[in-house]
Amino acid sequence: MNNEFYCQFIKPDLSLNSFVENIGMFHNPTDIPKEVVVMPDGRVDLFFMRSGPNDPFHVFLIGLETAPEQREIPPGTIAYVVSFRPIAVEYILKTSIADLLNTAKVLPDNFWNLTADDLKDLETFTKKIAQIVTDLLPETVDERKRKLFDLIYSSNGEMSVKELSEQTGWSSRQINRYFNQQFGLSLKAYSTILRFRASLEHIAEGKLFPELNFADQTHFIKEIKKFSGVAPKELSKNKNDRFILLSVLKQK
Repeated sequence: MNNEFYCQFIKPDLSLNSFVENIGMFHNPTDIPKEVVVMPDGRVDLFFMRSGPNDPFHVFLIGLETAPEQREIPPGTIAYVVSFRPIAVEYILKTSIADLLNTAKVLPDNFWNLTADDLKDLETFTKKIAQIVTDLLPETVDERKRKLFDLIYSSNGEMSVKELSEQTGWSSRQINRYFNQQFGLSLKAYSTILRFRASLEHIAEGKLFPELNFADQTHFIKEIKKFSGVAPKELSKNKNDRFILLSVLKQK
């Protein structure tokens, strides 16, 4: 067993890819808190977490985030997480997360009827989640929404609202109403988060200049600081692996 903080993420089966981006876990087996910076990544996270080996698992849902947040992971904490694409909020979770922008809510401990036996290791957890989500898959999905998210992701958030509207046959007004009612932010704000996340892959490779469609270097630095709290150079150093999302990218 690793005696240092570690995390692991795996991709779900392709049949779930439209709704689930990845499934993962992290564990702090040490006797000291792990300081981390959580950065916006455009995902909606469902956590099953406990703070010690004899504690019960607690379940909570985290909405979209628009700013970095420093957190401490207590000693002994183990957590399993399902990272959803936003379209899953409506079709899998069957709810709205507009009121969860930059916050979270506690769900019943028996959510999805998972037990301690399902939370022994990542492989067991992944199989259980895959079965649950498969059972919840909708018979039909609004194709405008599916296409919208496909385009947002494939373009790393760089397509304008106008372009997205034209390609999906869905008016800009309707798209923004959907985003604000369902997720608590505009499409443009969400796309900016995805562009930031795509930039992290370049920063993880040591590329500290904009590879995407930023106006200039100053704009690039400003946006990286907005979502990470630090400039690209400091983010790239990732002292003490504080930026978990960047650490995972560097492992690839």
